[in-house]
Amino acid sequence: MANLKDLKNRIASVKSTRKITKAMQMVAAAKLRRAQEAAEMSRPYTERFNAVMASLAASVGDSDSAPKLLSGTGKSDVHLLVVMTSERGLCGGFNANIAKKARVFARDLLAKGKEVKILTVGKKGRDQMKRDFGQYFVGHVDLTEVKRVGYADAQGIAKDVLGRFDMGEFDVATLFYSDYVNVVTQIPQAKQIIPATFDAGEDGADTATTLFDYEPSEEAILADLLPRGVATAIFSALLENGASEQGARMSAMDNATRNAGEMIEDLTVEYNRSRQAVITNELIEIISGAEAL
Repeated sequence: MANLKDLKNRIASVKSTRKITKAMQMVAAAKLRRAQEAAEMSRPYTERFNAVMASLAASVGDSDSAPKLLSGTGKSDVHLLVVMTSERGLCGGFNANIAKKARVFARDLLAKGKEVKILTVGKKGRDQMKRDFGQYFVGHVDLTEVKRVGYADAQGIAKDVLGRFDMGEFDVATLFYSDYVNVVTQIPQAKQIIPATFDAGEDGADTATTLFDYEPSEEAILADLLPRGVATAIFSALLENGASEQGARMSAMDNATRNAGEMIEDLTVEYNRSRQAVITNELIEIISGAEAL
């Protein structure tokens, strides 16, 4: 039978843990509202931007004058995987799911004889992939000191990726992040950003049936907008990741708080039973001693 003092200390410890998880849940809920608003506000702009870019890309086609960011290098031998996760843990399977999707993607490429390079954003993804794919790492972006992710952060990451592309370090770049659906659902995504691919989305029908005259040429406009498109895709992924992280943390801390409550109830029952057994034994000893007299 467990010692009463040990049980009492354990109950106090679990109660302290429950206070922490409850506080973290409330903080995550407050941060989730801001992160969710930011992600939802960016979606219409991203969708419309992609629709316009899809129209421009379709008009240029595969011509020789198409920008390199759109046409690519003509090869797909070297792949850069940009794995974006959080800087902090305690958010359920959020980081693990993104890392898992990136690992499966990387193994498929290696099985096909492709060369893989990995750029990580967020130390949790770096830590999870380092054991199996550490030899493929080419860089890491640390956002630990960033309190609120902004477009400037996305531009910094995009500048790094575009610089590597200009130097011929890779042929294809794929972005890994998580789309926010709701508090309990975050869907890992793999999105190719170089060569650029655009989904016209709901606005695609309107754009496809409308004729535009561009000044200067479509090629010149694409050459200017494609780098911004990479930064926009990265910024959108950062915002989706931010909302997904807080939603996953809120859900995980809620589960932890409930589990702590159930553990406290079980430990309290065990403590009361042990205490009752001790009292019963003491009464038996007293009665036995009185009868012996």
